[in-house]
Amino acid sequence: MDASVPAKMVRCPACGGDSLCSANNPFRPFCSERCKNIDFGAWASEAFRVPTEAPPEDAMFGDPKLQ
Repeated sequence: MDASVPAKMVRCPACGGDSLCSANNPFRPFCSERCKNIDFGAWASEAFRVPTEAPPEDAMFGDPKLQ
């Protein structure tokens, strides 16, 4: 990175604080190892999921070819 270009600061996705967006920040886009681990823990515990509608109890689900 050119020394004349200032480092870009972005918002940490975990805490909302300032985070250095640079190759010098091993935790980017997070501000710290703590925020990176908090985010990883949320993914590992499946806290981040896309909501879906469950089929009605009397409807078949799965492969549409089998219905």
